[in-house]
Amino acid sequence: MKNLILIRHAKSSWNLPLHDIDRTLEKRGIKDAQLLGKSCVDYLPESYHIFSSNARRASETAKIVAQLIGYRVSEITIVEALYTFDYSKLEEAVRLFPDDYNNVILFGHNEAITNFVNKFGDVFIENVPTSGLVSLRFDANHWKEINKGKTIKTIFPKDLK
Repeated sequence: MKNLILIRHAKSSWNLPLHDIDRTLEKRGIKDAQLLGKSCVDYLPESYHIFSSNARRASETAKIVAQLIGYRVSEITIVEALYTFDYSKLEEAVRLFPDDYNNVILFGHNEAITNFVNKFGDVFIENVPTSGLVSLRFDANHWKEINKGKTIKTIFPKDLK
């Protein structure tokens, strides 16, 4: 059994003339990431590993959530391949996760996340919002074998306010 929690990065700022990969979080994004971290802590499996896109807004979101759920920020694995907006490239990256990790939390980007959860989950989600969480469960022993799974839980900031 493999469990994958996908979290879209928090709301980022467009105010500074930066490359997309370097954009930082807005104040609202920081607050939403904190809200998500506090609300998901009781839901998480006993053990898990966190992977994040190398984009600044994704890794900052991962660090905020990690601190609130008691996960060591230094143990977050940054994966360049997760900096994608294409669900098929996201799928390729997920299929490469180590099989000894049964529970993974992934911080990434839209449209890749929304399209991924709609391909692999059993509940249609029109759009995974910033700081949105979708948990999927797969009846597979290896990440490379994941197929249609079950959508276990969604947590969106608007539902927490």
